[in-house]
Amino acid sequence: MKISVVIPTYNRADFIVKAIKSVLNQTHKVDEIIVIDDGSTDNTKQLLKSFDTKYIYQQNSGVSSARNLGIKLASHSWICFLDSDDIWEETKIQKQVEFHKNNPNILFSHTLEKWIFKNKIIKQNKSQQKPSGYCFENNISLCKIGASTVMIHKTILEDIGLFDENLKACEDYDLWLRILLKYPVGLIKEELITKIAGHKGQLSFETIGIDYYRILALLKHTNTIYKDTILEEIARKKAILYKGAKKHNNQFFLEFLETI
Repeated sequence: MKISVVIPTYNRADFIVKAIKSVLNQTHKVDEIIVIDDGSTDNTKQLLKSFDTKYIYQQNSGVSSARNLGIKLASHSWICFLDSDDIWEETKIQKQVEFHKNNPNILFSHTLEKWIFKNKIIKQNKSQQKPSGYCFENNISLCKIGASTVMIHKTILEDIGLFDENLKACEDYDLWLRILLKYPVGLIKEELITKIAGHKGQLSFETIGIDYYRILALLKHTNTIYKDTILEEIARKKAILYKGAKKHNNQFFLEFLETI
């Protein structure tokens, strides 16, 4: 199995060296590390000169654009993603390679995560438990697959498509839903990445009206066999978004909600 690792980054000089070192320290070595610098204005480029990576700089276009460029440039069939503020455990790749060799018909896998917030481990609740198999419905309510945990065969992405570059946030939630509508996902039940939560620049913490992006993702599936469940979830997210938009007099979201 030949593996390309795609690392999108934007002004993450304080984190990216640890992320890359966690890839280099894997017990099963990867074959290629591609860093897509999405217009950083810090010293990211200088920091990475001492590392054996394929470094590409682009004008700031968002994480989806950065990941998609990395996928297109990848030389190998298996793709792993790593956000530049996350860290892999040293056996992460080894465990996933073993899984896929033992399950050759599964071309998409992920792992458990450890979440750290203000130097403390965050306990994940039952609603965040990781799924496996054909589990589209299990992923409708929220994103349960962490991008940095994923290993995926390029043929799935060629079939389903890449990250939606029109989504500022929830782009991973959107892609996983599109994939899970057709493909199963495997789960390695070990915490093989550490996610540092709550820092400056983290989209999931800083994006206003996150349910707006979730609704946009869900609207793509209203003509599937899961229509009723999708519509129920859209209604629930609309109510949450409306409450926040009304409170803050956000006319953009209020006008959007009137259209659906």
